[in-house]
Amino acid sequence: MHIDLYSDVACPWCRIGKQNLSRALALWAEQHDEPVTVAYHAYQLDPHLPPEGRAFDEAMMRKMGGPESLKRVVEHVTKAGAAVGLTFRFDRARNMPNTRLAHRFVALLPEDRKDEAVEALFKAYFEDGEDVTALSTLLAIADSLGLDAGELEARLARGEGDDEVEADLRRARQIGVTGVPFFVFNNRYALSGAYPAEELLGLMGGVRV
Repeated sequence: MHIDLYSDVACPWCRIGKQNLSRALALWAEQHDEPVTVAYHAYQLDPHLPPEGRAFDEAMMRKMGGPESLKRVVEHVTKAGAAVGLTFRFDRARNMPNTRLAHRFVALLPEDRKDEAVEALFKAYFEDGEDVTALSTLLAIADSLGLDAGELEARLARGEGDDEVEADLRRARQIGVTGVPFFVFNNRYALSGAYPAEELLGLMGGVRV
């Protein structure tokens, strides 16, 4: 079975959806011999942000319509994350990032290293308050994962990864992705949203039949 996952580094529900998928995959492995591959694809919730991003509070106030709405959303996401073992520290967020560079970084990695890189990006942004528009942040993540940060820096400087990201964004438009996380199972069934692991598992079983 193959799963294509469209997500954005700055999307908290994508982090929760990925966590739920990881749990579903673990349950699947306990019950089935059939292997599952997952391909990560870029999506940008706000591609119009400047490359350096925008002040987090300013961007979120504008999006949510005021402090009370923002407070409710933050509390809801934080509780939803905690329920699946994830920590969200929105109080540490300083920047609402344009995630294109982060997506290019992931695109340059071997397929078997992308999962941990996406996980590290989520943690850096949502727990540590790191600026994921900054090349230094991405290179620090690369170094922490034992990747060749110097090589990645040179490739990013040459513009590599941009074609792959653009192809993902184009494909997302073609298949009608308007929100993430967005899952495509075996190129047959699509699901949008951070569904619980058990529901993802059930869908995987249905796709298999």
